[in-house]
Amino acid sequence: MRAALFSLAAALALSAPAAARPATGMVEAADYDAFWLWAGVAPQPVLARARSLYLLRGQVSAPRNGTGPARLTAQGGSTPHIRPRVAGAEVWIVYRAHTLDWPPGIYAHILDDLGRWRAAGNPVVGVQIDFDARTRHLDQYAAFLKNLRARLPAQDRLSITGLLDWSSQGDPAALDALAGVVDEVVLQTYQGRRTIPGYEAYLARLGRLKVPFKIGLVEGGAWTPQRAVAANPRFRGYVVFLKNPHTTSG
Repeated sequence: MRAALFSLAAALALSAPAAARPATGMVEAADYDAFWLWAGVAPQPVLARARSLYLLRGQVSAPRNGTGPARLTAQGGSTPHIRPRVAGAEVWIVYRAHTLDWPPGIYAHILDDLGRWRAAGNPVVGVQIDFDARTRHLDQYAAFLKNLRARLPAQDRLSITGLLDWSSQGDPAALDALAGVVDEVVLQTYQGRRTIPGYEAYLARLGRLKVPFKIGLVEGGAWTPQRAVAANPRFRGYVVFLKNPHTTSG
């Protein structure tokens, strides 16, 4: 893993290409400039163009057999030193959560990560929570995020991933509760490593969302840019989930 982090630093130190543009038909990572990089995925040369980089740092797991506190398992090895060449490039520390019942130690761990990453010279702008909040439980998720926001330093931004059906079935009050708490929602158009069929119908209803949002795509997945998305004043771009070359998609 330390070798992978070294490769990441080397990839980001390359000369950055021109600004990205969305592809049609299939997601080509080289056409974009914001990426998720998960543990176990090898860095790619496209990271040289990264304006936003979301790096998985840990997973919060529910207690085994339903007893004891939730636990955070760190991922990604030691604290990296990332040197983007793109002016204003930003790094997000990502935590994949399987439960929202967090003991105080998990919050303390996240704050410690933020401090250490910044001390290493990384351009960290905030934290992203990757949690598959069911649409009917969005009110509970909003309350959790409000609590997390209160614990984060004022300068740190808060990002979350979101499910497509939030836009069509989410309770309006719960969606409104996210406004002013999170700085962005990245809506995932894929499940696992494949594009969700019929994503177009979900994205057509994004007018109900009052939070700045990005569209999450999976490398190699199906995608056709949507006019309604591009015209939405809250749209902030795309984020591509990178995969290893041998991984299939669709």
